[in-house]
Amino acid sequence: MSQSKTRPKGLASRLHHASLLKQLGPGLITGAADDDPSGIATYSQGGAQFGFNLLWTMLLTFPLMVAIQMVSALIGRVTGKGLAKNMAEIMPRQVVGLLVALLFVANTINIGADLAAMGEAAKLVTGLNQHAFTIFFAFLSLGLQLFLPYRRYARFLTVLTFSLFAYVAIIFLLPLDWKAIGAGLIGLHADLTESAATTIVAIFGTTISPYLFFWQSAQEVEEVDQHPDEKPLLKDPAEGPAAISRIRLDTMAGMLASNLIALAIMIATAATLHAHGVTNINTAADAATALEPIAGRFAFALFSVGIIGTGLLAVPVLAGSTAYAVGDAWNWRTGLDRMPWQATGFYAVIGAAVLLGLGIDYSGLDPIKALYWSAVLNGLVAVPMMAALMMVAGSKKKMGAFRVGWVLGGLGWLSTAVMAAAAAAMIYVSLT
Repeated sequence: MSQSKTRPKGLASRLHHASLLKQLGPGLITGAADDDPSGIATYSQGGAQFGFNLLWTMLLTFPLMVAIQMVSALIGRVTGKGLAKNMAEIMPRQVVGLLVALLFVANTINIGADLAAMGEAAKLVTGLNQHAFTIFFAFLSLGLQLFLPYRRYARFLTVLTFSLFAYVAIIFLLPLDWKAIGAGLIGLHADLTESAATTIVAIFGTTISPYLFFWQSAQEVEEVDQHPDEKPLLKDPAEGPAAISRIRLDTMAGMLASNLIALAIMIATAATLHAHGVTNINTAADAATALEPIAGRFAFALFSVGIIGTGLLAVPVLAGSTAYAVGDAWNWRTGLDRMPWQATGFYAVIGAAVLLGLGIDYSGLDPIKALYWSAVLNGLVAVPMMAALMMVAGSKKKMGAFRVGWVLGGLGWLSTAVMAAAAAAMIYVSLT
């Protein structure tokens, strides 16, 4: 009798689940990093100001996120090169350099806002000095990226994704109007006022962000480099079916987790803050503070701990994606699997992004205004970047037999069109 027939069902089930979990990595981390503290603030504002009426935005963005992140991952896995390097091969280097420079600025501002939110959340929980916590989190994140080997670091980031489920736990502590939630999910009472339009644009901007494209693509390249038996699909097409299946599962799981967490945040703040007339949220810590007298100390603590956990996950992704983009654009040696002295330029960009972000905490700049303009910049930069990566993905010369088909390609171009519309709306809102 064969081994598969004699294996106990319970063991077979555990092995199957273990096999599935092994397929989760770059996509799951990317999706989780999307719900960073600045994203939490945006989703909290959406729920606090408009109740359940903007929940439909998460259903709309899900297929668009899946498409564009799958395209990003496929480019890395097929070509064995990061996005910026691929873009530089189809666009003038000066244009790519400008886009990467704008990405650096936007990501650095985002890092600063996230570090400040983490410090504020830690202060809320412990009562200790906020700036000391901000410095601690900055150097903890930087140290992990500099000195922890890639495989262990990737596992650490994967574990951090579970911190997001603090927001799912919160909604189980609250009495919820499921009929109103259902109406919000299908847009039955969609709010399309000018103020709602601003929030919708912000939600799109924080959900589909350029740094996510660079990170997931680069991590696919890292995964290949870490396994000597694997090669870019252009060099070993036989690996294609298994690799594409894994990317599809990993990306869908990551983006589903991202959007479910965003929904949980919006539902929790709608059911508590909006229901009690609290409609103005500037930071994630503001949301946690406002939640305590309404939902209780435990819900407040969960929300605050979630901010710290997601920040620890998002800051290295923001800094790392910046370094991959800069390094690939200028043909530097890149990779978190290398030690700092083996890729000095790459790690110098990571250090500069984190330390400049930390400097924002002491600069006197209004972090909310800085974050707003960062979102505007991200929205503008995303459009040409998405167009460029779709051109790469549809090129037979670049992708060979693995160029995207009409379904994935159509969804990718639709995502680009939606972001172009969001960018136009951002400009309109900024000028009026």
